[in-house]
Amino acid sequence: MTRDKNIYTNFFGIKSTGRSFIKMHGLENHFVIFDGRDVPFLPKNSEISRICNPKTGIGADQLIILNEPSIDGLKVGAKVFMRLLNIDGREVEACGNATRCVASLLMENETLATVKIETLAGVLECHKLKDSRVQCNMGIASLDPRKIPLSMDIDTLNVKLESGPLSRPVISNIGNPHATFFVDSIEGINIEKWAPAVQKNSLFPEQVNVGVAEIMDQQTLKLEVYERGAGLTSACGSGACAAVYAANKRKLDVSNKMQVIMPAGYVDIELLDDDSLIMSGPVAYVYSGLLS
Repeated sequence: MTRDKNIYTNFFGIKSTGRSFIKMHGLENHFVIFDGRDVPFLPKNSEISRICNPKTGIGADQLIILNEPSIDGLKVGAKVFMRLLNIDGREVEACGNATRCVASLLMENETLATVKIETLAGVLECHKLKDSRVQCNMGIASLDPRKIPLSMDIDTLNVKLESGPLSRPVISNIGNPHATFFVDSIEGINIEKWAPAVQKNSLFPEQVNVGVAEIMDQQTLKLEVYERGAGLTSACGSGACAAVYAANKRKLDVSNKMQVIMPAGYVDIELLDDDSLIMSGPVAYVYSGLLS
C-alpha cells in the first residue's frame, strides 16, 4: 500500500473548508472514511447514497464514520467507535474488510502494532502484519436464532430454505447475519437472481447476507456473497468468517484454518475453540480529499 504519512496526519483534525475523507479498499470492497470525532458527521440517507454513488460522489460500497468510543469501549482500550453505513443508509454491525482498513489507518497514524476498534458487534482487536495485511479477531460466531436474529426458533445448521439451486443453508451471526449455502460448483449459478428471495425471506426480520460456498479441499473454499444493501460484492470478510464457521459446524471435511477465495482475492480465516474467528487479509489506500 502506498502511504503518505501527511495524508493520515492531516485527516485527523484537519481544519479547512469541506469535510476531509480517505478512500480505502479491502479486496476491492471500497470504503469512504470520515473522522467524526472533532466535528460530528450525521449524514442523511440521501447524502450517503450520493457520496457512495461514483456518478454523483466519491464512490464506495459503504460509508464509515469514526466517532469517539463509548465509556465501555474506552475501558477496554478502543481507539474509536466505527459506524458502518450501507449505500441505502442502513447501519450494519460488522464488516471484516472495513475493520482491516480502519485498523490499518489508525495503526499507521499512531505508529501502533495493535489497535482495538469498537463496533455494534463489539470491540475488535487488530494487528499489523507484513505486506499491507492486517489481522483482526472478528469476535464469537453464533448459531442461536435469537442472536442472528430469526423470526422463529429453528435448527440453524440445516435450514429448510430454497431458492433455485440454493438449498439448506447454515445460518449464523458473526456480528451480522449470514446464510451460507454449500454447492458443488459456484460456476454457472446466477447468485444475483436467486439470493434476493433468500435475503428478503420473512425468516430474517433484519434481512441477511447470502453466501454461496464451494469446498475446494480441506483448507480452501471459494465464496461469493450477496450483501444487504450492496448486492453482489467482490469480497466480504464477515461472509468468509461465516463460511468457515458454517463448514466446521456442519462437520464438512475441512480444517479450522482455511483460505477463502473470493472474486477479488483471498483472506485467511481461523476458527478458534471458543468459536471466535481470526481473519487476515490485505488493505489498500486509494486517495484522500475534501467533500464540499
